[in-house]
Amino acid sequence: MKRLRAMLPLLLLLTTGVVLLAGGMGSYLAPDRLAQEHAVLLDAVQAHPWLSRLAYVGLLTLVTSTGVPGSLLVIIAGGLVFGEVEGTLLSALGLLLGSLLLFLASRYAFGCGRKPAPGLVERLRHGYAQHPVNYTFFLRFVPVFPFGAVTVTLAWLRCPMWLFLLSSFLGGSIMLIFETAIGADLGRNLAAGRTMGWQLLLDPHMLLPLGALALLAVLPVLIRRRQRHGGHSDADDSR
Repeated sequence: MKRLRAMLPLLLLLTTGVVLLAGGMGSYLAPDRLAQEHAVLLDAVQAHPWLSRLAYVGLLTLVTSTGVPGSLLVIIAGGLVFGEVEGTLLSALGLLLGSLLLFLASRYAFGCGRKPAPGLVERLRHGYAQHPVNYTFFLRFVPVFPFGAVTVTLAWLRCPMWLFLLSSFLGGSIMLIFETAIGADLGRNLAAGRTMGWQLLLDPHMLLPLGALALLAVLPVLIRRRQRHGGHSDADDSR
């Protein structure tokens, strides 16, 4: 019973994420749907500046805390409506709050129980404890790993709170800058009267953030290959 109570906050968050996905959240935040509602969204922000911003931060917090793969669409929508600077700041706040909720719920769930953890678990946690900063920033800065999954993993590895907050803010902010820029550029194109279509991707202002995201995705692979080649070169020189 105690174990179930400890798991309850995490189960509630995950269940909420399933409900959001089943309710068609992705269709409401699809780029073509946002393009159709662009003028309406701008009018709503003008009419209710504080409420709209609180609602946006609350939505991103909810999506991030449930771990569902929809935060990218929300962040792009933030750039579309609020622009690069304000959209990035609001998204950073929502992303940090959501990840903190998920981290606390996960840590509470994994920390309950009196039975000792299996040997493999303890070895993994011990290896992480030897270099927590390196492992944490690696997981946070590699965009291939889902943000929510990394949050749960860090809670399972018993990442210190200060390190989790710092890595989440820095790692999330790097991605936010480019993701928000995509939404902001989309908004500028729509405001200029251009229709939503694949040709918008050829806009130079859209190509830059898209290219940056692609580079961030392949950067870990390039670094690993370079390290392998460097290791082989050192081995050859030692011969």
